[in-house]
Amino acid sequence: MSARDLNADLVGVPEGRAKLQTPALVVDLDVLERNIVHMAEFAAKRGIQLRPHAKTHKSAEIARRQMAAGALGVCVAKLGEAEALADAGIENLLITSPVVTDKGIERLIALNARVSDLMATCDNPNVAARLEAAAKASGKTLKIVVDIDPGMSRTGIPMGDPAIALVEKVAKSVSLEFMGLQCYAGNVQHMESPNERRDRSLSVMRDLGELRDALTKRGLKPGLISGGGTGTFDIDPDAHVLTELQVGSYVFMDRQYRDVWTKPGDAVPFETSLFVQTTVISANRDGLATTDAGFKSFATDAGSPEIATGAPEGANYFFFGDEQGGVMYSTADGKLVPGNVITCVVPHCDPTVNLYDIYHAVRGDQLEAIWPVDSRGRSA
Repeated sequence: MSARDLNADLVGVPEGRAKLQTPALVVDLDVLERNIVHMAEFAAKRGIQLRPHAKTHKSAEIARRQMAAGALGVCVAKLGEAEALADAGIENLLITSPVVTDKGIERLIALNARVSDLMATCDNPNVAARLEAAAKASGKTLKIVVDIDPGMSRTGIPMGDPAIALVEKVAKSVSLEFMGLQCYAGNVQHMESPNERRDRSLSVMRDLGELRDALTKRGLKPGLISGGGTGTFDIDPDAHVLTELQVGSYVFMDRQYRDVWTKPGDAVPFETSLFVQTTVISANRDGLATTDAGFKSFATDAGSPEIATGAPEGANYFFFGDEQGGVMYSTADGKLVPGNVITCVVPHCDPTVNLYDIYHAVRGDQLEAIWPVDSRGRSA
């Protein structure tokens, strides 16, 4: 029986959400839809486009909803994600990580042949030459976005002369089409100090604006400048440099991103829509219960999950093993028993989603649909 089949009979059943076989990845549709609309309205008001990052959700269904709300298309982190979403009918794709191996370039060219609007990033002149040769052999131009390093030294060519030289190389090619620039300052997205986050991000935007102006003077004005994220979505438009935002986690708003807005008076701009639902499987000691969701059910890079519902107030969740989670709580408000359902906010949404094959899309207490995680496990 597949993961989809386990709970398929609960679709449309009253209170079906509480009857899910667990652990289960659950998305609250009402909240998801509000988050999508809120970001779309914000972008429209600020005069900036959206190209949300699908590495967060890996879902064609969610991508379609984002595009229906006005997004230009979606970003993906890996070639495999692009292939999976293309298979599901999503054709406006920007691959935000460089593709550099011979086999990868072969797959990239094959994907370019079958989708209408694919863009790849490049941050190296030698790789650009190989992409040019492959595109020429295929007979179809490959659209290129030059990836710019914001100072974090992960990917991207340094600003200034190296970036200008790479743009010139791409722009002169008859087999590559220069589309614009990408610059994602991932190192500032989770800064809890709003002043530091703003200052650091706008500093990157100023440097990027200078690069844009230098290219424009050379007749190489970027058609698009893509970047930003959920942590700086309301900061970067102030610089008037980016033409589009690569926001991703706003659709789910995991604990890690929600904690960015922790200062007194902060209003968290989006609501949590993604949860892991788990079931108490043992409770033989007062104040301690064991669930069926352990290390294999959550990404563990950002600490333990946070309990949203189903446990006494003040209860804490901890990892109790590969397959088990633990709940420590006060028995003053009652005792947990086997079969109790607990819902947890995930610490980090992207890698947690990658652990699951399906979403359980719920509205209220009802399971409305089951969606595939289309590019789950597509790490190459």
